[in-house]
Amino acid sequence: MKPTDIVYLFLILLLIWGCKIKFRPREFHEDYLSLDSMKSLRGLAAIGVILHHISQEQIFQKNGELSVFLNAGAFFVALFFFCSGYGLIVSLNKKSNYFEGFFKKRIVKGILIAFYVDIVIYGIVYLIDGVKFKVPQFLFNLSGLTMMNVYAWFPITLAFLYVAFYLIFKNVKNHKAGYALMFLFIAVLAAIFCVTGHFAWWSGSKNWWFYGMPSAPWWKQEKVFWFHGEWWVNSAPAFLVGIIYGDNKDKITAWFKKLYPVKLILLIAVNYGLSVLSAYGQSKFGYWTEYSGMGPGIKEKALTYLCQFPQLAVFPLLIIVIMMKIKISNPITNFYGKYSLNTYLMNLLAIEHLRLLQSNTTSFVKAGQWNTLIYAIAVILASTLLGVIEYHIVDFIKKKAFADKKAKKEV
Repeated sequence: MKPTDIVYLFLILLLIWGCKIKFRPREFHEDYLSLDSMKSLRGLAAIGVILHHISQEQIFQKNGELSVFLNAGAFFVALFFFCSGYGLIVSLNKKSNYFEGFFKKRIVKGILIAFYVDIVIYGIVYLIDGVKFKVPQFLFNLSGLTMMNVYAWFPITLAFLYVAFYLIFKNVKNHKAGYALMFLFIAVLAAIFCVTGHFAWWSGSKNWWFYGMPSAPWWKQEKVFWFHGEWWVNSAPAFLVGIIYGDNKDKITAWFKKLYPVKLILLIAVNYGLSVLSAYGQSKFGYWTEYSGMGPGIKEKALTYLCQFPQLAVFPLLIIVIMMKIKISNPITNFYGKYSLNTYLMNLLAIEHLRLLQSNTTSFVKAGQWNTLIYAIAVILASTLLGVIEYHIVDFIKKKAFADKKAKKEV
């Protein structure tokens, strides 16, 4: 047993705490899509993303620790996208004037302020750390057009999806046509990644990056520009699934209630089949085709995406259907649900600045045995603390920036 297996035990206890199960065949949680349930789901996803990022550290991969989370990040992000799409369409159907002030509430207050506060925090910390930036690089990072925090791709993608939702469903009254347009938009985002890849492969001679990447200019490096990386797009279809589910929740819920065990088993089987397809695509074609020696591999990226995205679209549906019978809600999941975006954005800062705890020479206990557990716990706690601090900074800015307009409306 590895020390970090304690994390798995903690997660099991977290799932049990506050868990309510409807055992009788015809009994279901009627509030399985309530705000409380969705907040708890986002909280679980937030914890999962933090553990995913920790598992990507070399020492964890070398020791095979937290390996369950190594490739699970896309699934947790898919849950976030599902919740976002679901929340938007449900709000639209409830409020006749929903699109009034949409950009201010959903884009500016909901995403952009946190995104730019994050940029400023990282910029200040990196300057204090002595990180050397080229002036153009630092200015581009401050603008948000390139990545100061490479984990901050999620709010950018979410903002794009929100804008698309606004433009489509504000102008297209037929929701089925809206689904098709949203699917097309997501496909365009995926196509952008398939062409741009992971870095500026197009900027030099064929396969220049094999030997030139370490000394390449900053703008040629990995994770610099928007949509550099499959993680920008592979979970995005779950946003559309959330929209469709929210728009037809009564019909879908009623359908699953009939012969629920059979349909749940069928859904599990479908998810498993799609996981096999996803694994096949990633092993046969692969996203990181730039290192195959055959150029950018746009075709291979596209084929891999086509094999992977169906599972990431179906997975949130499976979780939601399970929630019809099993409801998990406790103070911890609700807490992380509230601060999910902020803990996510601050996670990289914690990971980078606590790496000294991974070293045997700095271990608080016997060298080589508990370093990884100490590091994992420290990162979780630091990400949480920094996330709460950032949340309150963002909240303060929102109150100051919009207080006068709100006061005038009330008068």
